Amino acid sequence: MIDRRQLSLAAAALLTLTACSKSGPKSGAHAAKEVRFSALSTESTQNMSSYWQPILDDMQKQTGLKVTPYFSNNYTLLVEAMRFKKTDAGWFSNQSGLEAVRRGGGEVFARTFNVMGSDGYQSVIIVNAKSNLTLEKLLRCDKSLSFGLGDVLSTSGTLAPMTYLFGPKNIKPTTCFKQVRSGSSHQTNLFAVANGQIDAATNNTTALTMNQMNGGQEYAKVRIIWRSPVLPEDPIVWRKDMDPDVKEKLRQFFLTYGQGQTADAARQRSYMAKIHVGGFKAADDNHLLPVREIEATEHWLEAKDSGDAKRIADTKAALDAIRDERTALESRTRAPAAAQ
Repeated sequence: MIDRRQLSLAAAALLTLTACSKSGPKSGAHAAKEVRFSALSTESTQNMSSYWQPILDDMQKQTGLKVTPYFSNNYTLLVEAMRFKKTDAGWFSNQSGLEAVRRGGGEVFARTFNVMGSDGYQSVIIVNAKSNLTLEKLLRCDKSLSFGLGDVLSTSGTLAPMTYLFGPKNIKPTTCFKQVRSGSSHQTNLFAVANGQIDAATNNTTALTMNQMNGGQEYAKVRIIWRSPVLPEDPIVWRKDMDPDVKEKLRQFFLTYGQGQTADAARQRSYMAKIHVGGFKAADDNHLLPVREIEATEHWLEAKDSGDAKRIADTKAALDAIRDERTALESRTRAPAAAQ
């Protein structure tokens, strides 16, 4: 979870962000004119900026709002930026989106679907394509291998593999491998494995497909040895206290962007394809139920490992409550939670 060092780094970075924005209007007064939109940089910030800019230009044109972008590959910083009202809305990962809702005053209003139209993706573990490394060999934990994890708030980079693979087997990466790199982006992990710098790393199917679609050579240099269950696509989150008129303009933009068979819609879809997004659908905080379940499962596994009977009972009760909530939602909507 978030530690003091991460918060210190985020606070320091926010000072820079604040300094850069001092000349502009600060709170409610700016809302009707400007939206500060953040986006998670799963690749280099420069690449993500170039991919997102045409979409943000369209957002500005269609909504009539000034759209100011903010890119970061630091999940905690994105949450803290929303918490301290340095950003108004943004594209988050599921876990960082959950933190933005919990701690940043945010709420989910839309979510993505991918270019194939699917409502989900998978966390994966990759190895070099020329390596004979298997999942069985990886899990021997003989401290002979190096391993790359993602950001601590990355659903596919850390939470899913810890919950679905390492946790149930009572494996701690720090004691299993000779070296563990943590906090890396999916792109960094992909390049490191493809170039033989580390033996294995977490990633996700979206990031691998993006590398392939954008002409990267690394996709062909790695091999998948583990896949998670299907995870929900990414949420779009805004601050709850935003001006209702601004919210409606943003809602209309996202839910109509790239829709239809016009030349304009085709152009918009070509922009979204570069970030492996097929479009956006309406959503609410229920979209985060699967990641809440992942998180609760992780807490329960940690409690079991501690041997503390009360902690085990409390975390199991919390997990059961979330599972019941998910089951009720799926029964009511007749759709998987990952597609909410």
